[in-house]
Amino acid sequence: MAIPIVRAILYVKNIPKVADFYQRHFGMTPLPSYEKGWLEMTSKPGGCTIALHQASAAHKSGAAIKLVFGVEDVRKFKSEREQQGLKFGPIHSTANFEFANAKDPAGNSVQISSRGLK
Repeated sequence: MAIPIVRAILYVKNIPKVADFYQRHFGMTPLPSYEKGWLEMTSKPGGCTIALHQASAAHKSGAAIKLVFGVEDVRKFKSEREQQGLKFGPIHSTANFEFANAKDPAGNSVQISSRGLK
């Protein structure tokens, strides 16, 4: 039996700034939180969440994780978000899908990909 992934934790120094990034560019919604230094965000009820966890002062920016957001039209999404200030690297194309990479304000890798959607 497969065990579902329910949450990815990102250690960040500025929770409001990173939360704004995921809300503005990927439409994620914060979940109610009563715990200081912790904010979970979701793209749909019952789906995998991103938890923003307050990083210690000694924590280096960025983590060995990449969040992948599924978009049907990578070129359109990239163009729309770049107009809002989110800079992506080049679009990579394969026979079956396209993808492009960016960074969130905490230095974590973010990817948009049409893999499995076309």
